Amino acid sequence: MKPTILRRAALAGVALSALLGTAACGGADDTGGMTHGTGSSSAAGASPSADATVNDADVMFAQMMIPHHQQAVTMADLAPTRANDPELKALAAKIKAAQDPEIATMKGWLTAWGKPTDLPSDHSMPGMSATPGHGMPGMDSGMPGMMSEQQMKDLAAANGAAFDKMFAEMMIAHHKGAIDMARTEQADGSNPEAKALAARIASDQAAEVQTLQKILDRL
Repeated sequence: MKPTILRRAALAGVALSALLGTAACGGADDTGGMTHGTGSSSAAGASPSADATVNDADVMFAQMMIPHHQQAVTMADLAPTRANDPELKALAAKIKAAQDPEIATMKGWLTAWGKPTDLPSDHSMPGMSATPGHGMPGMDSGMPGMMSEQQMKDLAAANGAAFDKMFAEMMIAHHKGAIDMARTEQADGSNPEAKALAARIASDQAAEVQTLQKILDRL
C-alpha cells in the first residue's frame, strides 16, 4: 500500500510540474513575444531612427540661417533710433522678436545633433549659388540675401527717411534670401522640426516682404 501511494504521489508531482512548466512557457511567449519583446525592439530602434531624421540639408539650413537671422536682428536693432516711419519701426521690432528665439532654437538643434553652431568656411547651400543677392549690389553670393559689410555700415550711418528707404530695400532682399533657404530646406531636409520652422519662415517673411514693399512704395 505504501509504495503504491508513494508512486502515485510522485507521478502526480511530475504531472503538476509539467503543467506548471507549460504554463510558464506560455506566459513568457505571451508577454515576451507580444508586449515586452515589441517594446524592447522599439526602444532599441529609437536612437537610430532619431538620427535618421537629420541629414546634411538640415544641418546646413540651421548653420546658415543662424547668421542670416543674426544680421536681420542687427538691422532691426538700428530702427528704434534711426527710423522715422512708425510702421517700419513696429515691423523691425516684430522681426527681432520672431528671429531671436529662432536663433536659439537652431543653436539648440545643432548642439543636440553634435554639429558645430558656427558656419563652416565652405558654406554654399545646395541650390543656393544660382540665386545670389536678388539684385542688391555687394551681397554675399554664398548666402542669399546677406548684406555686405559696407551695406551694413551705410545703413548704420543713415537716419530718418533715408534710413527707412534703405532698411526696407535691404530687408526685402534679406527676407527673399531667407525664403530661398527655407524652401531648399523644405525640399531637401529630413528633420520634421527643421522643415516646420522653414515653412514658418517662408510664410512669415513672405508676408513681411509685402508689408515692406507697401512701406517702400509710399516713402
